[in-house]
Amino acid sequence: MRLKLEWGDFLGFSFLMAFVVGGIICVIGQLIMDVGKLTPGHTLSILVVAGAILDGFGLYEPLINFAGAGATIPITSFGNSLTHGAMLEAEKHGWIGVLTGMFEVTSSGISAAILFGFIAAIFFKPKGKVD
Repeated sequence: MRLKLEWGDFLGFSFLMAFVVGGIICVIGQLIMDVGKLTPGHTLSILVVAGAILDGFGLYEPLINFAGAGATIPITSFGNSLTHGAMLEAEKHGWIGVLTGMFEVTSSGISAAILFGFIAAIFFKPKGKVD
């Protein structure tokens, strides 16, 4: 009996797809900054909103299933998490769930960013932009 293998069965293919999809997301962000002449803050906001919109249309979960860490590590995943949490809690608790769901799902990431930012500020001297 012959076993039928598909590309997704190879671990190397999973790594390759994570690299390619994550790279494409980063290239899109770089193009927004270079071609659109937008600031990193604007680019960050655009990518978060893009991830939220993709999740709203149900397109981000298949991307995560296909690319794994290539789709969960970039900032677009944060928008996905916000929308996903809001939609899940809205089904359970109505409109109040929209507000609480966003923070319930992303609270650990937001808390970690605040904590590690605080620790870095203690150990390193922040420097402002000097012209």
